[in-house]
Amino acid sequence: MLLVAACGKSPDASYEPSFSHQAQADVKEYVVGIHPLHSPQRLMETYGPILEYIEAAIPGVHFRLEASRNYEEFDKKLYSGRFDFAMPNSYQTVLSLKHGYRVFGKMGDDGNFRGIILVRKDSGIRAVSDLKGKKVAYPAPTALAATMMPQYYLHTHGIDVNRDIENLYVGSQESSIMNVLRGHAAAGATWPLPWLTFSAEHPAEANQLEVKWQTETLPNNGWVVRQDVPPALASQFATALFGLNDSAQGRKMLARLPISRFEPASDATYAPVRDYLEVFSRSVRPVER
Repeated sequence: MLLVAACGKSPDASYEPSFSHQAQADVKEYVVGIHPLHSPQRLMETYGPILEYIEAAIPGVHFRLEASRNYEEFDKKLYSGRFDFAMPNSYQTVLSLKHGYRVFGKMGDDGNFRGIILVRKDSGIRAVSDLKGKKVAYPAPTALAATMMPQYYLHTHGIDVNRDIENLYVGSQESSIMNVLRGHAAAGATWPLPWLTFSAEHPAEANQLEVKWQTETLPNNGWVVRQDVPPALASQFATALFGLNDSAQGRKMLARLPISRFEPASDATYAPVRDYLEVFSRSVRPVER
């Protein structure tokens, strides 16, 4: 059974897992981390069944899904080697290679890995230049599709993101959307998957917003495994993950994300991301790479 993470009561407390029951003594446990593309609760609801499905295909192992409250917390866990398997965003995927991980897969549908910039329909914002002097919300400085790519888009359309606007890093994709909806920011950046989810679950609120601009695309979120995880296990995990779209049950789980598939990848898949980071770091703001 999946072990579900519970929110700490203190805002400074890290997310710690609580257990539905203890894994059997003869079962090896592996920790799986998903970067905070949704709230921890929603991550558990969407990725928990996928890990249960994979676990059922591999005898003698237990996969514990561990959510992180924000990007900073996830980064610390990933770069310290806490996770055995992880699905970082593309930027975190590149950095994880310096911390003992290798790429074995990724999300499909690269056409969805782009930044989008939302505004209220009644905002009067028509051109990028209308954002000068205003606030723009993003999930976190290390969010590639939802922060860096929108910032680079603004840069290439005449906005000095370090001087012309006030950048608000609000902690999550949902918070970025809600800051625009509530008028706390003139615009908010996210990427298509959280926006599609929000639109499906809150159609009346989503109807008050519009996607004003969108960026080009890059390779989607990666799947990485720590180098010391047995290769045979990593291969079994990958086979089950990539086979989700071969069954009705698996396709139903993928539709909740929503994506069409997970697919094989390697470290070389993310060369375009490394190139993008070089350009971004020179022209917009320095980032680790």
